[in-house]
Amino acid sequence: MTYETPSANQNDEFEKRPLMPALMKGARGRCPSCGVSHLFTNGLTVQDKCHVCGEEFHHHRADDLPAYLNIFIVGHIVVAATMIVMDMKILSLWPLVSLSALSAVALAFLLMRPLKGMVVGLQWALRMHGFGGHDD
Repeated sequence: MTYETPSANQNDEFEKRPLMPALMKGARGRCPSCGVSHLFTNGLTVQDKCHVCGEEFHHHRADDLPAYLNIFIVGHIVVAATMIVMDMKILSLWPLVSLSALSAVALAFLLMRPLKGMVVGLQWALRMHGFGGHDD
């Protein structure tokens, strides 16, 4: 199995896109390219294209990564907080279970949209899944 390095023309064809600004714009629900227009139409539906700069988003492939990241982050926060409260013996079992479940659901809802925006921004910055002007 051999690996061919891209030619100089392929490397010079595209300018480098900044990763962190694209992630931050996506987390705020803005277009990762211009940062002005909204990334989402309603809920978690990503717009087909930016109304300001014309960047197309219809080919994004966020799929399950935002949900996996959400489970990972919320699970670590809620389990750690629950174990700390259990060790301190502040609450009895049922109030602690109820509070943990409610906080997990609330935190998951709060994080889902920023995480999906960050994944779309990541794909845009790395020119993945059609954002580079070519098919994958």
